[in-house]
Amino acid sequence: MNFAAGGSASSQKNQSEPSRSLEDTEGGQDDVALMLRVKAGDLEAFEALVTRHQHSVVGTAAKMLGSAADAEDIGQQVFVRVWKSAARYEPTAKFTTWLMTITRNLVFNEMRRRRRTHLVPMEADQDDAGQHQFADGEAPAPSERLLDAELQEAIDAAIAGLPENQRVAIVLRRYEGMPYEEIAKVLKTSVPAVKSILFRARSELKERLKRYLE
Repeated sequence: MNFAAGGSASSQKNQSEPSRSLEDTEGGQDDVALMLRVKAGDLEAFEALVTRHQHSVVGTAAKMLGSAADAEDIGQQVFVRVWKSAARYEPTAKFTTWLMTITRNLVFNEMRRRRRTHLVPMEADQDDAGQHQFADGEAPAPSERLLDAELQEAIDAAIAGLPENQRVAIVLRRYEGMPYEEIAKVLKTSVPAVKSILFRARSELKERLKRYLE
């Protein structure tokens, strides 16, 4: 992902303290500080945010869409939207929650576009599937590698077949490690609702993958 650099603009110091939820981690504070500089027109701060979060954004989109190529395009759109929305940015939530909300909205738009054009979600990209394999001291036999690949394809296909909210919740919880509270903000719902969504998603995945779990 490449955003052209321009001349750096002078950064402005934030006039208000971030909300308490933003002070959970040093990384969260850094993100807010960078985004407030972006709000002031600082392109270098924007590029720092892109470098820090592009892997997470693209990876999340890839798992929800099942296509690495489409995920790269979504990643570009996400950060273009971050830049265009910077003037209206207010640090009322964790930056990553705001970022994943943008990602979720754009992914949902792509899913709806696919449905309108009768496109079926792509199979998992070979490189993406490889990220989920566990390394061992001994190289697995070809038959074992085949079984691993088959299982990963089945997992990716099962996730891709979930309803939109269930898919987002599973990906954010399982792969991004996002807490229930932040997932609730991304999905614009309550924590109990998120737990219910995840329960249904896991039950559905267990049913779809039953033959691999027996």
